[in-house]
Amino acid sequence: EPFVADEYIERLVWRTPGGGSRGGSEAFDPKRLLEEFVNHIQELQIMDERIQRKVEKLEQQCQKEAKEFAKKVQELQKSNQVAFQHFQELDEHISYVATKVCHLGDQLEGVNTPRQRAVEAQKLMKYFNEFLDGELKSDVFTNSEKIKEAADIIQKLHLIAQELPFDRQVYFSRANLDIWCKYHDLECQLIQEFTSAQKKGEISRMREVAAVLLHFKGYSHCVDVYIKQCQEGAYMRNDIFEDAAILCQRVNKQVGDIFSNPETVLAKLIQNVFEIKLQSFVKDQLEECRKSDAEQYLKNLYDLYTRTTNLSSKLMEFNLGTDKQTFLSKLIKSIFISYLENYIEVEIGYLKSRSAMILQRYYDSKNHQKRSIGTGGIQDLKERIRQRTNLPLGPSIDTHGETFLSQEVVVNLLQETKQAFERCHRLSDPSDLPRNAFRIFTILVEFLCIEHIDYALETGLAGIPSSDSRNANLYFLDVVHQANTIFHLFDKQFNDHLMPLISSSPKLSECLQKKKEIIEQMEMKLDTGPRVKSPPTNMCLKIAQDPDPDPDLAGHPALG
Repeated sequence: EPFVADEYIERLVWRTPGGGSRGGSEAFDPKRLLEEFVNHIQELQIMDERIQRKVEKLEQQCQKEAKEFAKKVQELQKSNQVAFQHFQELDEHISYVATKVCHLGDQLEGVNTPRQRAVEAQKLMKYFNEFLDGELKSDVFTNSEKIKEAADIIQKLHLIAQELPFDRQVYFSRANLDIWCKYHDLECQLIQEFTSAQKKGEISRMREVAAVLLHFKGYSHCVDVYIKQCQEGAYMRNDIFEDAAILCQRVNKQVGDIFSNPETVLAKLIQNVFEIKLQSFVKDQLEECRKSDAEQYLKNLYDLYTRTTNLSSKLMEFNLGTDKQTFLSKLIKSIFISYLENYIEVEIGYLKSRSAMILQRYYDSKNHQKRSIGTGGIQDLKERIRQRTNLPLGPSIDTHGETFLSQEVVVNLLQETKQAFERCHRLSDPSDLPRNAFRIFTILVEFLCIEHIDYALETGLAGIPSSDSRNANLYFLDVVHQANTIFHLFDKQFNDHLMPLISSSPKLSECLQKKKEIIEQMEMKLDTGPRVKSPPTNMCLKIAQDPDPDPDLAGHPALG
């Protein structure tokens, strides 16, 4: 704590008898207090002198030690300079020796390499002479444990035999034949040994044999054997695509420990899986229903193509070479090319027949024979409206209150079209996608808007009583309400499922124009009813022409 003089004096006065205020003024003794102060000051002076001497002694000792350490640092610096100089000299000497050693090594290598080649050539000549004599005596050919060394020798002799002069072929014919037979025999032995090692799971032995076979013509056959055995027992589940993915994952972990070119081997395995297993499976699934059941054919095609592309996405994680995206795309195309070429024709044919069947089944359930209605353009419709509103109307058709609009029909048609759009998106070539989507859209317009909604409006118009009828019914109002609700759902599917497929193509303007024409045509027909009805009914129709969609219908999965 810091020294405070006032507090120190207060404590000193308090301890001195007669120095404080205790006992009153009579007990206060200034002389005694003065003596105490004088004595205490003397003690402090003595203590100060003692401390000052100690400080001086410590300062002298510190200066002495500083000089000693400075002297040691100078000595260390000198010794460090000497050591650094010795290091430089040693480094120069080492560099000089290393240069001499490298030069000597180059000279030795220049002498030893031809000598080694000569020794190797001499050995090959010795082995070649054994083939000329027709009797193999060397241990390397008779000892089965030295098959690796024998394979290396035979591979070199086989190359030499192929380069012999043509004019000496007759003389060396027997030796050439024996070398070729031995080459083929060792090749078969190595492949057999590789097969045996693979069955036993001996990865190290497989790696050794594969390294030897790498220089043989039968190396590709070794890879084929590996691929074939990898697939034995691999397809045990009901899902061939999952089996293929698991197989490729397992081989991907193993192939790098066996072959020097693992990406090539793995790519060949995948090609084998696609071109044999998957192609056969796809053909069996599609050919069975291709001509007999278009609906099942389209469902199977979509499912198989989707699962194949999903498998391809999983395989993209593996190292298959530089352009694996193109490689996998070609494999998928080779499987589905014959089915995708005419896909849209099958889709359009099925969608037309399915839509027609849905409508016909509905009208049959109502025991209604569909009438032919006018399907002209806007100008024809305007003329018909003028005639209807200006000329006297004949007897109205009695529809018995039936609107001929069905929620079930709408849901079925929209569901079929939604599935068609999904298949179109997946199965169409990107360049053909907008055009194919437009064709599907025209089918929806034909059967939903024209054959169903437009027909119901025409029938509703024909069922409106004349304007002088006393009991004008609200039948057409019901038709208008349902037609507007259905068209709202049609517009929702247009935005949700068609627009993403055509948004960046010229077909967008065509679809919007066609939709606009349909809207104008229906608006005119919706306006026709009010013109021939009484004023109170006109007011109701005006309200009905902007309905909220039917919640039961709007929530259907076909419209999502």
